Amino acid sequence: MCDAFLLVMPTLGRGSGRRLGHCQEPRDWHEYGGRRLDAGISKVGVLGCGLMGAGIAEVCARRGLDVVVVEIDAAAAERGRDRVLGSMEGAVRRGKLSTDDFETASKRLSFAHDFDAFADRDLVVEAVIENPELKVDAFKRLDAIVRSGDAILASNTSSIPIMKLATVTDRPAQVIGIHFFNPVPVLPLVELVPSLMTSASTEERAAAFAGDMLQKNVIRSKDRAGFVVNALLIPYLLSAIRMLESGFATADDIDLGMVHGCAHPLGPLALTDLIGLDTTMAVAESMYSEFKEPLYAPPPLLCRMVEAGLLGRKTGRGFHSYAKKA
Repeated sequence: MCDAFLLVMPTLGRGSGRRLGHCQEPRDWHEYGGRRLDAGISKVGVLGCGLMGAGIAEVCARRGLDVVVVEIDAAAAERGRDRVLGSMEGAVRRGKLSTDDFETASKRLSFAHDFDAFADRDLVVEAVIENPELKVDAFKRLDAIVRSGDAILASNTSSIPIMKLATVTDRPAQVIGIHFFNPVPVLPLVELVPSLMTSASTEERAAAFAGDMLQKNVIRSKDRAGFVVNALLIPYLLSAIRMLESGFATADDIDLGMVHGCAHPLGPLALTDLIGLDTTMAVAESMYSEFKEPLYAPPPLLCRMVEAGLLGRKTGRGFHSYAKKA
């Protein structure tokens, strides 16, 4: 989700200089405790090809992995293909990806609308919308279809407890949260979230996948709603919305205050627009449901805007207007 939050943070620690400039064959190991661990991952599945799913698929393909993306129907799969290829074409235009690497990565990608395409995967990342019922159903189906007894079933959820997903499968030890940040090809952070039932082997293989194969900075969180980043971010965003709602300051002044007063590239309301108001509300609701803390409760203004379809940049209007100029 709030994935876009890392736009307001400096690049962190390990691997901060690593960028996806080349399509490299993955290093299938992870340095841990003085030993190297074989991740055993070469075939990856991605369920859902919205912004997050598309970014995950792109990064995996550019790092040398065979990637299958599954969407709800043929039309959605085609839109997903266009989204992934369009992003890589943009990287070529910006000089971040060579034409040869674009062609090579494109060949590693396939798109389908049937869960059976995941049968031979070593790892599947679920990246559907932040809806608990949809995610639970997805994990039930993945558990029935993915054949390998060692396969990892991962969720890109930004707030839903991993235990809730693990317990609907017959392999809870192989279920883990791997939470990417948007835009996935650019932002270097991944939150790794094991549940109480996730095995140590699954956790370290997932760390090898995200850290060494995808060259991301990995931080680890306990299995609690919001994990690390959203637990800090959501109260900040909701506080800004309450300030606007109370008439204390305008949207422009709130954002300018944080941009020019705290050196944030984006103010909190512009950041909420980028994340999506619906996603922000879904994460806030999940956190409030678990902790019952008032600071996590979605403000009425946010709820009304979501009801009105004013979801931010993706709809052209949120706390700011993004209408295209004629």
